[in-house]
Amino acid sequence: MSGSPPAPFTADDYRARMDRAARSAADAGLAGLLVAPGPDLVWLTGYAPTAVTERLTLLVLAADRDPVLVVPALEAPDARKAVGAPALTLRDWTDGTDPYAVTGALLAPRGRFGISDNAWAMHLLGLQKTLPGTSYASLTDALPMLRAVKDTAELELLAAAGAAADAAFEEIRKASFAGRRESDVGRDLADLLRRFGHSQVDFTIVGSGPNGADPHHEVGDRVIRRGDMVVLDFGGLKDGYGSDTTRTVHVGEPTDEERTVHDIVRAAQEAGFRAVRPGVACQEVDRAARAVIEDAGYGEYFIHRTGHGIGVTTHEPPYMIEGEQQLLVPGMCFSVEPGVYLPGRFGVRIEDIVTVTEDGGRRLNDTTRDMVIVE
Repeated sequence: MSGSPPAPFTADDYRARMDRAARSAADAGLAGLLVAPGPDLVWLTGYAPTAVTERLTLLVLAADRDPVLVVPALEAPDARKAVGAPALTLRDWTDGTDPYAVTGALLAPRGRFGISDNAWAMHLLGLQKTLPGTSYASLTDALPMLRAVKDTAELELLAAAGAAADAAFEEIRKASFAGRRESDVGRDLADLLRRFGHSQVDFTIVGSGPNGADPHHEVGDRVIRRGDMVVLDFGGLKDGYGSDTTRTVHVGEPTDEERTVHDIVRAAQEAGFRAVRPGVACQEVDRAARAVIEDAGYGEYFIHRTGHGIGVTTHEPPYMIEGEQQLLVPGMCFSVEPGVYLPGRFGVRIEDIVTVTEDGGRRLNDTTRDMVIVE
């Protein structure tokens, strides 16, 4: 975790993102993009309203015009402070006026627009009422790869978040597990993520013994016992970019079967990683990892996709799953996290964040993937 932090994003960085997004929308046959408060707005402009209320805030992007951010007048001063503000025009509206009329004046009256998945229904319905000739598609459907390819600065931030999560694991593996509740270990993990620079902890899964067979168990009051396998899956945001890693540890010496299953998952994770290279379809990463588990006779116990994208959110496109034919491109970042879950007994999952390079893949998590014994 050494080295200088990457330089902060500039107005020019945000201008380039908005230009690229507008061009991508045009290439997809859309008249433009409508971006509500949330991860997309932060990524495009650097602006995150202090409170998201019923008042309309919406970024309007189109290839044939400059970006416009429609904001309530009382929030305009904060919007002007955003790093990306110099790259757009601010259009404010006051209480008592119609924000949909303000926004509608910026839209092609019969255009089809991509709109943020998290846009409020009342705002979408308000726009449709104002411009009944318009139609809309969610950004996930219309432009699923909008944020998928990261630039150099974003990759540095993701690598730093991964290194911070790794540091948290190196500390937690030294702790006592036996006789403590899952919730105690989960609290320690959250504290460690914050100690190593995370501003937001999104999840701390601690699945001990039979709870490890539930991939999204999170934490409970079960007391961890000697002889338990324990799945540790944790992550969040550091400097605005995500971490997400999983290691499965064992309290005391494992049985031969537990070692075998762990070895199978480790081999599957390695196979998934080795499948990563430009031009390969996302589903091939899933197939490579899944084949190892199926060949070992545990295929029915691998019950989720092999991976998901990560960036300004911890889950985003692309997804490593059968049927996803999106081709991998240098700069994409995603998890590779196969697992085996034996109901009522134990589970094993191993996860790294991987980025696509010019000739393969690079892991952003470097802690050991061997079986770790804890006390």
